[in-house]
Amino acid sequence: MKKVTGISALLCGAALIVPVAAWAQEGVSNDDSATNEIVVTATREARSLQSVPMAVNVATGEQLQKFNIFDAKDVQQLAPGLELTNTTGRNNTTTLRGVTFDPDQGTSPAVQVYYNEIPTDAQTVYTALYDIQQIEVLRGPQGLLRGLSAPAGSITIATRRPNFDEIEGYAQATATSRAGYNVQAGVSLPFNDTLAIRVAGLVDGNRLNNVRNITTGERARSRTESARVTLGWRPSSDFTAYLSYQYLFADNIQPQQVVGAGNVPDGVNASGPALSESDYAAVSDGRFRNQNESHIVNLAFDYDLGPATLSFVGAHQYSRLKAERDLDAGNAIPDYVYASTVNSPYKVDSAELRLASNNKEGFGWGVGAFYTKQTGTVVTNQRADAFFAPTPIAAGLFLPINTEVFTPVDTQTWSFNGNLRYRSNGFSIEGGLRYSIIKNVQTTDIFVTSPAFPAGPPIEGVPANLQRFTDKPLTGGVTVSYEFNPRLNAYFAYGHSYRAGSTGVAVPVGVSEDLIRTKAEKTDSFEAGLKGKLFDNRANFTISAFYQTLENYLSRFTGIYYESAAANPPTGGFDFNYNGDAKIKGIEASIDGRVTDNWDLGVSASYVRARYKDALVPCNDYAGTGVPNQNGAPAVTGPGNVSYCVTNGRLSQTPDFTLTANTEIRFPMGEFTPFVRALVNYRPGFYADQVDYDYRSRTLLNLFAGFRTEDDRFELTAFAKNLLNQKRITNISLGTAQINTAIGVPYESGYRTVNVTNPREFGLTGTFRF
Repeated sequence: MKKVTGISALLCGAALIVPVAAWAQEGVSNDDSATNEIVVTATREARSLQSVPMAVNVATGEQLQKFNIFDAKDVQQLAPGLELTNTTGRNNTTTLRGVTFDPDQGTSPAVQVYYNEIPTDAQTVYTALYDIQQIEVLRGPQGLLRGLSAPAGSITIATRRPNFDEIEGYAQATATSRAGYNVQAGVSLPFNDTLAIRVAGLVDGNRLNNVRNITTGERARSRTESARVTLGWRPSSDFTAYLSYQYLFADNIQPQQVVGAGNVPDGVNASGPALSESDYAAVSDGRFRNQNESHIVNLAFDYDLGPATLSFVGAHQYSRLKAERDLDAGNAIPDYVYASTVNSPYKVDSAELRLASNNKEGFGWGVGAFYTKQTGTVVTNQRADAFFAPTPIAAGLFLPINTEVFTPVDTQTWSFNGNLRYRSNGFSIEGGLRYSIIKNVQTTDIFVTSPAFPAGPPIEGVPANLQRFTDKPLTGGVTVSYEFNPRLNAYFAYGHSYRAGSTGVAVPVGVSEDLIRTKAEKTDSFEAGLKGKLFDNRANFTISAFYQTLENYLSRFTGIYYESAAANPPTGGFDFNYNGDAKIKGIEASIDGRVTDNWDLGVSASYVRARYKDALVPCNDYAGTGVPNQNGAPAVTGPGNVSYCVTNGRLSQTPDFTLTANTEIRFPMGEFTPFVRALVNYRPGFYADQVDYDYRSRTLLNLFAGFRTEDDRFELTAFAKNLLNQKRITNISLGTAQINTAIGVPYESGYRTVNVTNPREFGLTGTFRF
């Protein structure tokens, strides 16, 4: 273990040293085009990446194609400190600067995703990544520039728009050694110089987590189909509008992988054999299937009025999610399916209107109004059988109980913002405020049926006093920047964000209110940074340091054991949100550019220490030690409905340090240019007290080799992903999967649920541009 870590650290150090030496030795003339200027819209205006007073990572559409990034989760390989995971095939979890967000929280995201400048859920946007113009990762609290506040940052995804001047497009096809395929294409057709259309589509299939259920024989698979049509209208140089429609259908079967020795939970039947991470095996009797059908309509326009520009962006989204799961992932009860189905139809309407001055120097200003509303009703059908003792299911020593839960979704946000700025001779100061009105109505009706008793009236899942809440936060920030010279900028930024509290739905009856309703979260962040160019403009660099405090940080706690005499059943596990104070500090740095005329290199690193601050949070403490554990029979430590632990531990199961590097070396040979590319993502090992597990270090190396024609119209690439074939656990449960019984002795599966890096995969990609 120590030897691997030492080698990885040495390689990472070499990656930082080599480019500096090479750039310093390179005796070439000053060439500003050597480092192509990247333009971003992080501040809601087009500016060069080097002049934006915040930490931003950019993945251009060209980079996404070069490194065969077809899944949004792989964007993390280009942005250190960003973790994008999907532990169940349904809940796309985003972690940035150590702050994590699980969509099951039901709160506003810690990292807000914007699709063509409209806030959109990660479940839909992450599913299909094709014909992308640019992805920007904005780090730090976002409480001013866009409609919704977020404590960790934002991710903006912009799709390609029609070209008014010429017919152009691309077609790309990929096949892999593990039954993966990805075919995508996009084309712009200008009707004239005022009207144009762009059509794009995607068909994608793969084996997801490459897990096979050894109980049922079913293998993981994913099938995704999507199409997008964008109409562009430019009647004059002052007005441009775009109307787009996207359809998406995804069908994923993702068995839950487990590791452990297995067990004979009922004394007769085994849960399964001994399994390790390299077995990529599941053991449940049922399947894990998730389907997503979504429609998104987006309208945007900009109207230059001379002194100011009026901008509008609005969208309508209708999605229907269906999840089918066996909640007994560890097969703790052999020959039994702990069935759960969740249907989540919902619609979201959003709109934003902004008016901003056009002057680049002197005093500038901007005002805006934003609105979004989400409605729908989530219907959950789930078994809640009461087991009397850990006996074979065929013995019938259990009471069949079925629950049907109706959870209406009704959230609405209005916000109004204003900002001022002053720019002169390289000096800039910008600041503003956003006032929001956030309304949430959270109710639940629970119907319980069983052969032992007739169906009765619905149970009210949320107490009446916790059903309606209105928050009116004031958020915003200020930045100060100064350009010392064309090659060096410095900035300071302060940001304040807010997330409204949430009310849990379908929680066990009789638990205390702190387990049902959370407090609002407030965040303050201070950041300073330098951006500039080196080595005769051949390289760009950024470095930033930040400090952030979170009051009542909102987080999700899963599988927490409870005891409540009023509940049915009176013991069990449930998931809910909870608050705890936290603080974050860190430093981020990157350098990228053209080492030689035919060698590009980029290296980025992030060190973030995100910890709770003497927080009292729920935990499983069966042994009564005061730290998370599942040693022994399930029990609650202390007088409450759940156990509590004081923690100064990590906010997420991610390491403090991460590093990414990418490179391309070209070998021009007349009409053809062979090339070699590499993409490396390194994270060291670390201990996570929340799950009591030592994660191993990980070095993911993706290698690409191929050639392209001199005019860049055709490219053929062979690649290997996870070339080192490292099989590392990336997420693990605390203790083994269990199902409780009335006598206090649980069905014990002998397995922990895990997620593991995908094994090595080879593939071939062909791209044609016109």
